[in-house]
Amino acid sequence: MATKTVDVRASNQDKPKNFDEWIVRQMGESQLSTHIEDPWRFGADERVVWATPTTEMQCEWLGERVAAPSLKLVVSNVLNKKTAGNWGPNATFRFPARDGTGGIWKAVSKTLPQEIFSFGKTVTRIEGKKKIAHLSDGTTVAYRSLVSTAALDEVTEIIDDAENLRPTSRELIYSSTHVIGAGIRGVLPPRIGDKCWLYFPEDDSPFYRATVFSNYSPYNCPQADVKMKTMQTADPTLSGSVDTKTERAGPYWSLMLEVSQSGQKPVDEANLLRDCIQGMINTGLLQPTDEIVSTYHRKFHHGYPTPSLVRDGQVKALLPELQQKYAIWSRGRFGSYKYEVANQDHSFMIGVEAIDNILFGAPEMTLNEPDWVNGRKNIERRL
Repeated sequence: MATKTVDVRASNQDKPKNFDEWIVRQMGESQLSTHIEDPWRFGADERVVWATPTTEMQCEWLGERVAAPSLKLVVSNVLNKKTAGNWGPNATFRFPARDGTGGIWKAVSKTLPQEIFSFGKTVTRIEGKKKIAHLSDGTTVAYRSLVSTAALDEVTEIIDDAENLRPTSRELIYSSTHVIGAGIRGVLPPRIGDKCWLYFPEDDSPFYRATVFSNYSPYNCPQADVKMKTMQTADPTLSGSVDTKTERAGPYWSLMLEVSQSGQKPVDEANLLRDCIQGMINTGLLQPTDEIVSTYHRKFHHGYPTPSLVRDGQVKALLPELQQKYAIWSRGRFGSYKYEVANQDHSFMIGVEAIDNILFGAPEMTLNEPDWVNGRKNIERRL
C-alpha cells in the first residue's frame, strides 16, 4: 500500500487538476485513502466538510492550510501505536479562557469610540453610482469608500447598477453549517481525554467534526456547583431511569458538532439534533445513559466559501469592479470568498489592509498573497 502511494506521487509530477486528485496523490488509491481522507471527499459517504464533490474543487487554496502527511510516518505511527505530535499548522493555538472567541472582538470594540457603532439595522439598498447606502430603518449613509463584509453573492443583489455582476456572483459556491451543542452531566470520560476536536469519516453520524469545547476552557461549561435539570439521556428511551425533574449539581462537559449542508448535500433539519445525539452514541462520544442537560442548534446559512474550480476567475471579475466602479471594498470570509484567508485572524488583517489601501494605497497582502501570509509568522503588525 505504501509503495503504491509513493509510486502515484512519483509518477505525477504535473500539477493536480482538482482537490480529489491532490488527495489521491497524497494518500494513494487505497483503503487508507478511503477511510482517512473521506471527510474531505464526496461520494458514498456524504458527510463531508465541503458538501461539494472534491472533483469540483481546486487545490490552489491548500497552501499552508492543509498539512500533507508523510505516508511512511503515518504507517509507522499506526504500527507502533504512536501519536504524531505538533503536526499541521494548528497543532497549537491560543483560545480565550472566558467568553469564547467572541470575547476577543468585544474587547477590541471597547477600545473604540462607542458612538461609531450602530446595531439592529441592515443595508437594504446601495445606490452605487451616488455612493449612498440605504438602511432598514429608513436612514441613509453617504460614503466615499465602503468596506463591506456582507456575502459577495448578496451584496451584488442590492447595488442598483450591478446587474452585470449578478450572473457571476450567483454562481459562487458555498455551504451552510449547522452547529450542534450538547452539555453533559458528569466527568469527561478518559476515552476522550485531552482531545480538542475529532473527525468522523464513518457513515453512522450526520456530523463530520466534533469539538470537545469544555477542553478549551473550564469556563466553557457551568461550574460544578451550578444546578441544572437533566433534559434526557442520550438514548431517550432510558430517560425514565434518571431524575429529569430536579435541579442537580454537576460537574459538566460539552461537545460541539458541525454538519455541512448544500444543494448537493441536503440535511434533515427538523430532526438534525436528534440524529446528532444518536450519532454521538454510535461514534462512542456518548454512552446511552449519559445525561444531557442542555442542547443548542444554530444554522449559519453562509458557512464555508467553497474554493471551486472557477472561484478565482469569479473573484477577479467581481472584486475589482466593485472597488473601481462603486468604491466598495468587499472583504472578509464571504466578502472576498477566499477560504484560505477566511479565518478570524485573516479576516481581521484583511480589514486592516483594506483601510490602509483606501487611505495610503498600501498593498493588500493577506487578500492577494495567501500562500505568502500563511507560510510565515507576522512580525510587522501589532495592535
